[in-house]
Amino acid sequence: MPDSALLRLRGVTKRFPGVIALSGVDFSVRAGEVHALLGENGAGKSTLIKVLTGVHPPDAGEFVLDGRPISARSPKEAEAAGISTVYQEVNLIPGLSVAENIALGRQPGRFGFVDWRAVRRHAREALARLEIECDVDAELGSLSVALQQMVAIARALDLRARLLILDEPTASLDEKEVAELFSVMRRLRGEGLGLIFVTHFLDQVYAISDRITVLRNGQLVGEYVTAELPRLKLVGHMLGREVHDEAGRVDVTPVAREAAAPLLEARGLARRGAVHPLDLTLRRGEVTGLAGLLGSGRTETARLLFGIDAADAGEIRVRGDRVSLGAPRDAVRLGLAFCSEDRKIEGILPNLSVRENLILALQAKRGVWRTLARAEQDKLCEHYIAALRIKTPGPETPIRNLSGGNQQKVLLARWLATQPELIILDEPTRGIDVGAKAEIEQLVAKLRADGLAVLLISSEIEEIVRNCSRVLVMRERRLEAEVAADNLTTGRLMRAMAGGHRE
Repeated sequence: MPDSALLRLRGVTKRFPGVIALSGVDFSVRAGEVHALLGENGAGKSTLIKVLTGVHPPDAGEFVLDGRPISARSPKEAEAAGISTVYQEVNLIPGLSVAENIALGRQPGRFGFVDWRAVRRHAREALARLEIECDVDAELGSLSVALQQMVAIARALDLRARLLILDEPTASLDEKEVAELFSVMRRLRGEGLGLIFVTHFLDQVYAISDRITVLRNGQLVGEYVTAELPRLKLVGHMLGREVHDEAGRVDVTPVAREAAAPLLEARGLARRGAVHPLDLTLRRGEVTGLAGLLGSGRTETARLLFGIDAADAGEIRVRGDRVSLGAPRDAVRLGLAFCSEDRKIEGILPNLSVRENLILALQAKRGVWRTLARAEQDKLCEHYIAALRIKTPGPETPIRNLSGGNQQKVLLARWLATQPELIILDEPTRGIDVGAKAEIEQLVAKLRADGLAVLLISSEIEEIVRNCSRVLVMRERRLEAEVAADNLTTGRLMRAMAGGHRE
């Protein structure tokens, strides 16, 4: 590690019950550089930032800022040491003015009275450093997200920050706003600040960063000079594998694809800040993969297709008819189903029984006046517990008592009970054991054989290659490429995810 380091972390370790979130991680940031911190879900990025800024106490590690050991026990102590963080969700007070937010906790005044003229003048000076023009009396919540972030940066610098952490600052910005933010970042870099840039957008990493640190599964993969690291190598480091073109696939031939009319078509579908306009087609008897790095827009696309989020542009057709998806209930009535990636928050109801969780979607589809008889509920449970080999003491067992894999099977059964024609599976095998994962993949194959259309989203490239007839690849919230069955290999997918043609 060079002596010019502004920040030096050594051997940082953080444990939570049953999880080692960080294991002996080294990390450094120089003065006058933008350092990108990258990694997929569970890599340890957020934990490292929280340990550095005093949100979580570390279990081990050395922390040195500007040559002096630091030990921040709270974000306030981190700010006092010269470390400030600006989050994707601006953590200021939207009901206060711009000036009040910048001066919050440090308002000038005498004898208990605030000098509001000085507060406003000070705010203008802080914004002028960033070359930002803004009405300092305006309510913060009335401003655009981009301008709110600039105010947050101005406040951070006003706290005499020497190290500025930008945690997903571009996630809700358009291209013009990103360019404006990068202009500010370059100015701050020129002033000698150290900047940590946490993002999922590789194009932005190569546009603004000087060095890159990659974490994976709580461990340091490596530190690299951005200009010397090819994109494909970076993706390989993040995913933990080298690029190979061996497919190792099972038979995923679409069932009667040539004769099958599109079940669902999206044309120009878009949502500002989430997904750029895209076209896609899903057919019966086909498993279509949706691949991409974290933050590429996969889940956001699924949410648009299921009516969870409203599209700003484009149209959706189901069985040839244009439809309006105002809410998920509209999608369910049309024969669509959606298994969320977050089964704990958006899937199971932990205190309800297996039976109650299983019949939930079907009851919602039928409406409040067509209650499922208890005998019908019991029959459905008996059928799906046997068909999906759900390991449970009985249908009245609270679902929280089941393993993750069996909880996932109950969620699949919940949607299959509605007899859908299209099912969207978002990370269906995340967090489950190898045996349960194999059973879920067998179920996906059976759904295809039964003539359902399946949209499979997965962070595991091998899983996509094994199970999909073709794959749509997303990058930077755009549909980047479509890889057909005869070209489907892990290597080709990784190149598309990395934007290999842009090297």
